[in-house]
Amino acid sequence: MYKLIIRPIFFLFDPEKIHYFTFSLVKFMTKIPFVASIFRSLYQVNDKKLERNLFGLTFKKPVGLAAGFDKNAVLYNELANFGFGFVEIGTVTPKGQAGNPKKRLFRLKDDQGIINRMGFNNEGLAIAIEQLKKNKGKIIIGGNIGKNTDTAPENYTSDYLECFKGLHPYVDYFVLNVSCPNVGSHAKLDDVEYLYELITEVQKLNKELSVSGRAKSRPILLKIAPDLNNQQLDEIIELVAKTKIDGVIASNTSVNRDNLKVSKERLLEIGNGGVSGQPVKERSTKVIKYLADKSNKAFPIIGVGGIHSEKDALDKINAGADLVQIYTGFIYEGPSLVKRINKAILDQS
Repeated sequence: MYKLIIRPIFFLFDPEKIHYFTFSLVKFMTKIPFVASIFRSLYQVNDKKLERNLFGLTFKKPVGLAAGFDKNAVLYNELANFGFGFVEIGTVTPKGQAGNPKKRLFRLKDDQGIINRMGFNNEGLAIAIEQLKKNKGKIIIGGNIGKNTDTAPENYTSDYLECFKGLHPYVDYFVLNVSCPNVGSHAKLDDVEYLYELITEVQKLNKELSVSGRAKSRPILLKIAPDLNNQQLDEIIELVAKTKIDGVIASNTSVNRDNLKVSKERLLEIGNGGVSGQPVKERSTKVIKYLADKSNKAFPIIGVGGIHSEKDALDKINAGADLVQIYTGFIYEGPSLVKRINKAILDQS
């Protein structure tokens, strides 16, 4: 029904506008008596064999929703009805920011992909905290954090620490987003020495907050780009070993536009931005496999990038991912994708 009727209608409209319309629609529908339970019966797969225990957390289902969908933590309670085991909110920055000028979100229908240059548009830390206070405890929440676009390089770490401290009581794990190509100058975030400094400072704050009794220590993960070469991936493996960070999310959007079906003229018209969906599927899977094989599976990996089918998800798990996340696949395939992946994982177990 989604691919035959709903998606063709949605795809007639501007991607960003339909995104927010969908939010309003889901919010409205789940307020109708019994609709939330209907969604759960349609899309949830509940089986103990699906549980995964990673970095001190029990994920009831191994399929999550990637950051960027529920930026301001307004829909995570409702999204729990669709079979996700976890939802990653954000990217959250200390101050709210409008992001890049519109139009900034583009469908690549023939490629089953998306190009975005949203630029960390979000309402800021204070609003995210207020939304997270409404948590009904249905699902594990990840907090994806970043810096404000106008933050000077010498203050990058302060931005991450501010978000970390603010969200610490309200999320179950953190993701340091250092690999988004759409936030202006971020050359410093590509520097391994700086990443070591950033991770160390965040870990120090994590320990201080847990010792002070505010909340227990939170797992911290690093989100990396799919465009890293093997030498850069070796540096990531070394960084994880050195800092003992809890895990890696592979991967973010890509700046690589090779082998796309969309015309070069259309790409020029769209302009810059990160590619997600099917075009990054193989690249992200290769990154996962390299990290897992080269490190001898020394740390947990969450696989994301181009998962549009059960096979896509299983390929990432077989490559070394412990959990998977979807985003663009959710838009193209609809909520049934979550159930299909969970069933396929169950069949393989």
